Formats: sequence, C-alpha cells, structure tokens
Amino acid sequence: MPSDEILRTHLQELRRGTVVVASLAALRRPDYGYALLQRLTGHGFPVDANTLYPLLRRLEDQGLLTSEWNTEESRPRKFYWTSEEGETVLHQLLDDLAAVQTSMTGLIQGVDR
Repeated sequence: MPSDEILRTHLQELRRGTVVVASLAALRRPDYGYALLQRLTGHGFPVDANTLYPLLRRLEDQGLLTSEWNTEESRPRKFYWTSEEGETVLHQLLDDLAAVQTSMTGLIQGVDR
C-alpha cells in the first residue's frame, strides 16, 4: 500500500493540468477569483488560492482569459472570463482529454489497438 504522501503527490500531479481545463470551462461564465475557487472545489477540483491566482494571471497573460475590475460593489473585484482564444484552446484540451480517457480505458480493460 503506498504511503499517503506518495498518493498525495501523484494526485497533485494529475490534477495540476486538469485545473487549467476546469478553469477555462468554468470561466465561460464571468466570475471573480474567490467564487471560481469555491466552484472548482464544489466540482471536485480542490485548488489552493496560492495556486489559482497565479494561474489566472498566467492564463490572462497568454490571452486565454480576459478580465475587468468591477468597482460598483463596496469591495472591488476582478472578474475573469474565457476569451475567444481560450475557448479554442479549451476545445483542443477537451479533445485531448477525451483521447487520454479512451486510451486509459483501453489500458485498464486490456484492449489492444
């Protein structure tokens, strides 16, 4: 039986890439960082704020997200949403994720290509 630390490390590696896909998908509807954090966690993608905010900045720098400050509320919040380019990348990532799932299912079931 693997140690909890070994399992935790591999789960973290597995989820690291999927949080990008999950964020792009979730931000098809504009949202601010903390709400996204809660939504991702609620859908089984637990992510730390210290991981999410740098990720959002990186995706924005890459042109995959767009953002705007909402200063109409008592506390200003930065809202993010998936850009047109981000939508294109999301579709490509989802296609690849589906292909990986198909390959994994074949390996697990012992199906040869």
